[in-house]
Amino acid sequence: MDKEQYLGVSVSPYTYEEIIADIGKRMEEGLQSTVIAVNPEKVITANHDPLIKELINESTYQIPDGVGILVASKLKNGDVRERVTGVDMMGRLLQFAAERGHGVFFYGAREEVVRTAKEKLEASIPNLHIAGYANGYVDDQEALIKQIQESGASLLFVALGSPRQELWIKKHMGELPNIKVFQGVGGSFDVYSGRVKRAPALYRKLGLEWLYRLMKEPKRLKRQMALPKFLWKVLTER
Repeated sequence: MDKEQYLGVSVSPYTYEEIIADIGKRMEEGLQSTVIAVNPEKVITANHDPLIKELINESTYQIPDGVGILVASKLKNGDVRERVTGVDMMGRLLQFAAERGHGVFFYGAREEVVRTAKEKLEASIPNLHIAGYANGYVDDQEALIKQIQESGASLLFVALGSPRQELWIKKHMGELPNIKVFQGVGGSFDVYSGRVKRAPALYRKLGLEWLYRLMKEPKRLKRQMALPKFLWKVLTER
């Protein structure tokens, strides 16, 4: 299935299941894969920053995280059938790793956050092997790379905020041949640690997580204005 383009930014029109199946095949072939979440705000940013656009378009999978991407695809008769959120993609990959016997490594966030996320995920996903973790305040990057490589992990989740986490992945992929799947996960460790509560299931089902967050944090209004701006640009794009 061909990738779709919105304002020059690629989006993968795949479901969770299709991505997991494809990742499994790529791992068998010894290939490295990267996963990056795409939403309207990130697309607008990418149109002003060539480096961000390059980071997104070079990824193996650009998952349609924002509801605006789903709407844009429908408006353009595209093939995006569902949202694929970063936090849920991480959850699916952890389940995949547990079932296939792959180790995972967590890097990023505060010590208490990443440690608690590790403990809770190990308790909730049978056979999950978290081979190691490091908080986001490590100074010795050379030692960190060695720790990750020697952990035996095959999947790496990096939570440094975007685009810092994607820049880190791009810089160090070549030094981590044992890692076959890289995903920048933003605030996902906060969610899995229980520190941050997700929107209720109904909001998530209806694609209204943005509304729930806006009600909780009205200061997000300026950021949410990226959605109508994005859709207008998509509709008027030549």
